[in-house]
Order: sequence, then C-alpha cells, then structure tokens
Amino acid sequence: MQTTIRRALIVIDVQNDYIGGNLPITWPPVEQSLANIGRAMDAAKAAGIPVVAVQNILPASAPFMAEGTTGAELHPVVTSRGWDHYVQKDMPVAFCKTDLEAWLKERQITTLAIVGYITHNCDLSTAIAALHRGFQVEFLSDASGSLPYANKAGSATAEEIHRVTTVVLQARFAAVMTTEEWLQSIASGAEPERDTIFASHQRAIKGV
Repeated sequence: MQTTIRRALIVIDVQNDYIGGNLPITWPPVEQSLANIGRAMDAAKAAGIPVVAVQNILPASAPFMAEGTTGAELHPVVTSRGWDHYVQKDMPVAFCKTDLEAWLKERQITTLAIVGYITHNCDLSTAIAALHRGFQVEFLSDASGSLPYANKAGSATAEEIHRVTTVVLQARFAAVMTTEEWLQSIASGAEPERDTIFASHQRAIKGV
C-alpha cells in the first residue's frame, strides 16, 4: 500500500560565510546553488509544502558562523522568502538539541527534501539522522554545495567531495535529484528513484 507523501523542505545553513565569506562553497558554483534554493523554496510555497530554515550559530570565537557576525546571518535568498519554522543549531545534524523532529511529526511529515550547505557535513548528517528517525529523504544535488579539504587523511576537491557524497546518499540514504527533477516530482506526484547499497555495488563491479 502506497503511503501519501507529506513533504517538508529543509533549508540548511544558507548563511553568508558560505557565500564568499570565511568558508566559501566552490562546487557546484554557489550562484547556481543559491538560485536553485530559491526555486525550491518558491515551488514549496506554491505547493503548500512547509519550509524549515536551519541556521548554524557557533561561539563568538569561532572562525566562521560566529554568533553576532554578518557571516552567520542567513542569506537574503532565504530571508526574502521566509519560512514556516526556524531551527537554530550548533551541531551538524539539524535534529541535535532542536525541536525539528517533534515539529515534523506533529504535522505528519513523511519526507524531507534537503537543500543548502554543506553537502558532505550538515546535509549528509541530517539526511542520515532523518532516515534513522523514519523519514524518507530527498536531496537536491544542485541546490547544495561543497568546498575542498586537505588534512592528515589526504585531500579532495570540492567537486570530488560533492560527487562522492551524492553517490553515497543515493545508495542508501536519499533520493538524489536535480532541482528540476524535484519540481517535476512534486508536480506529478511521482515517487523519485531510490536505490540500494547492493544494487549500487553490483553496477560498479559489472561496469554498468
């Protein structure tokens, strides 16, 4: 028996430090992802899908997202459109020490569509946590973004990190799609394509 999809759009950490600030997103190009975040928010409003704005606020001594700084403020793409619920957090997962889960379940939300930043940190951890809490997850790959890393374990470009994270998400945790595909899905009511670890692995070893 098919369950009726009741979505919420979760707009994660679209803050100034990620848009040319102290921790700039570089892939996909941030201008592209910002435009798609705006499109997703507009479509959600038109379809009656509640929008949740999430904001990461760190201590005043932090090098980014520091409390009271311009970098920590939500970007105008979000503030100009407004939201149905607001969540402030200080950890990657949007569910940690917040009322998000209770708010969603009170409204019988079944599916979370995630946009925002960063793909491989707050987006990924929130998607995993959502699955563990019984939600279905959709991830809009071109309405999110990554940045490069270099540390003891090695280095990776923003494009590599974003691509690999979306592959991992699609294999178990979320239906990964473009913003355009998501708009078509909410218009038609069609279920997005989901996958499994086993099937993803089989395609890899068979070169499909």
